[in-house]
Amino acid sequence: MLRKTLLPFVAAVLCLTNADAQTDSAAKPVTPTSDSTVKAPPPVAITGSVDAYYRFNFSNPKTGYNNYTSFTNSQNSFELGMASIRGDHSFGKVSATVDLGFGRRAEEFSYNDGSHPTLFAVKQLYASYQATSAVKFTMGKWGTHIGYEVLDAFSNRNYSMDYMFSFGPFFHTGLKADVTLSGTTAFMVGVANPTDFSTTTSSTKVFIAQFSTGTKNGKLKAFLNYQGYGGVSEDVVSPTYTLYKSLNQFDLVVNATVSSKFGVGLNGTIQSVSSSTLDKSASWGGFAAYLNFDPSSTFGLTLRGEYFSDKNHVKIYSVDDGSGLSVFDLTLSALFHVGSNLTIIPELRLDNGSKDFFYKSDGTTTKSTVSGLLAAVYHF
Repeated sequence: MLRKTLLPFVAAVLCLTNADAQTDSAAKPVTPTSDSTVKAPPPVAITGSVDAYYRFNFSNPKTGYNNYTSFTNSQNSFELGMASIRGDHSFGKVSATVDLGFGRRAEEFSYNDGSHPTLFAVKQLYASYQATSAVKFTMGKWGTHIGYEVLDAFSNRNYSMDYMFSFGPFFHTGLKADVTLSGTTAFMVGVANPTDFSTTTSSTKVFIAQFSTGTKNGKLKAFLNYQGYGGVSEDVVSPTYTLYKSLNQFDLVVNATVSSKFGVGLNGTIQSVSSSTLDKSASWGGFAAYLNFDPSSTFGLTLRGEYFSDKNHVKIYSVDDGSGLSVFDLTLSALFHVGSNLTIIPELRLDNGSKDFFYKSDGTTTKSTVSGLLAAVYHF
């Protein structure tokens, strides 16, 4: 099925590229001279990835999976992650990207597009115009700028996701402008649909922004991110999403290269909402640190520690009394690189809640649980 789906896409891209060249040639015939040349459009760059995993929670719960983060909701089962195919093309000042994903990972990413089967597989789709050397405009759908982790498994060092990623946002659909201030400093501003909606009937729009800077040698980079909106008269609740009366989220990402073998990543986020359902202002947030060690080109280790707090039960709650809680999770992932394309990731994860948040095999609840995971990730 994947082959039948992807072949028409690749064929269509190739045909469109050829058609553009023929149209330009027919509309603007060039008389050969000694100093005139016809510049052909560059080819489309095609990349992609696949991933699969096996997960076992050692509590062996009979209720749920003891998993409250994205993309690994399974127990004692081999699972398909996602197959992706991406095409990038640029010519002069314009460029375009189409990024398609198939599988449960892509479905969970585009969870609001379930009623639109032609949209849920579109991870990203956007066109850009480089107005000047310092200003670029982009319109379409793209992965969020907020947070440290991203959708594609090959771009993360841990296979399982943290709580901050899982509670959003995932993507934005709208218009943004990227402005370069200097070689290492830039900002982005934009307006988008409500978070994680490719299409919507809501008139509410979300303001998004980012300020980024770093050292000249690239060893230290920092990103201050924002999304927010207001003016909604009351909560709009759907089975998968709540549009609150107002929302503001600030997020900070820092990447530091300590040496050729050791690096550190930091991420902190806080989101506050005004809700008619909660009848008060509420907030959730968290902080995560990533310690990355690569003793060789074929082996690496990443230790992630995250503290996630939701005392107002905006996103998570105790399974016993429904009140808010906090969670600490510690994840150790080993990365075995086979060639330049395949990575095998064995992973061990501990989740510990401030209240009962997980189930044991006998149906009783507990604060802590441990999971093991084995993933295979290939990209090209």
